[in-house]
Amino acid sequence: MAVYDKVVKLIQTQLKIDPKSVSMDSRLLEDLKADSANVMMLVMDLEQETGVVMEDDALMTLKTVGDVVRYIEAHS
Repeated sequence: MAVYDKVVKLIQTQLKIDPKSVSMDSRLLEDLKADSANVMMLVMDLEQETGVVMEDDALMTLKTVGDVVRYIEAHS
């Protein structure tokens, strides 16, 4: 499964939203209405699913779904 598909699946599960409403440009907080607790759960799920540890300082730079996908791809 592609990284993008994994990320969208986890976002859809965590936020209970239609995966068709998610794109690479979707902003986690503004567009997908995630709060800080959602983001932390998403990060933990992504780390478990991909084996990529997401550094705390990097988390502050991840604003969109595309940012998350690119971070995971770069650190896989």
